[in-house]
Amino acid sequence: MAARWLQAAALGGRFCHTAFRDIHVAAKQPLCRAVQKKSFLPLPVFHNTVRYMFIQTQDTPNPNSVKFIPGKQVLESRTMEFSTPAAAFCSPLARQLFRIEGVKSVFFGPDFITITKESEVLDWNLLKPDIYATIMDFFASGLPVVTEEAPRTDTASSEEDDEVVLMIKELLDTRIRPTVQEDGGDVIYKGFEDGIVQLKLQGSCTSCPSSIITLKNGIQNMLQFYIPEVEGVEQVVDDDEVEKGANST
Repeated sequence: MAARWLQAAALGGRFCHTAFRDIHVAAKQPLCRAVQKKSFLPLPVFHNTVRYMFIQTQDTPNPNSVKFIPGKQVLESRTMEFSTPAAAFCSPLARQLFRIEGVKSVFFGPDFITITKESEVLDWNLLKPDIYATIMDFFASGLPVVTEEAPRTDTASSEEDDEVVLMIKELLDTRIRPTVQEDGGDVIYKGFEDGIVQLKLQGSCTSCPSSIITLKNGIQNMLQFYIPEVEGVEQVVDDDEVEKGANST
């Protein structure tokens, strides 16, 4: 006899507590047969497996983005952004999340997932249950988050970097990116030319109303303070994101 219970509850609107219980109990013989007939069969085996998954949510400065923390490692030490369903070819989890109506983009951090919805009209209370269930079912399946190697988009140094670029990347990795990731986003180095640092905002920062303030007053000021060669910072937007934004308007 097997029974399975699925329980999902939101605690204070910010937590999802999910429990699986798989209980397998061997059938019992009638008492009279058990007494009259000596059996050499093994005793009934009681198997009780309980697995818990605790998904925490965190608001971000972007009202259209929410950070989901599953309590498990998502990516080892890097981040990945999927701005379209086609970009999610290398991630089974991202593909499943894009199947939820209203999901605009998916972002993976080391231990969190940021979901951005298509518009402010959509209610997070309607989206969250499907997102909870998708994340929960995926991690229970044991599948890898990423199945194919995607192009690296982090700030790893290379042999072609000069001293200034190395300083910029080090400052991004040690001072700036950890702070931005706490808000469900990331900052990716794209280039340095004529004193201008080119950066790509990801996750909750992509369409955040305060992204320009973060870019200029936060990141630019810090880079200029430590690296005199930096004259300014500008945001880089991919072509597919420009096209997607034009189609949504």
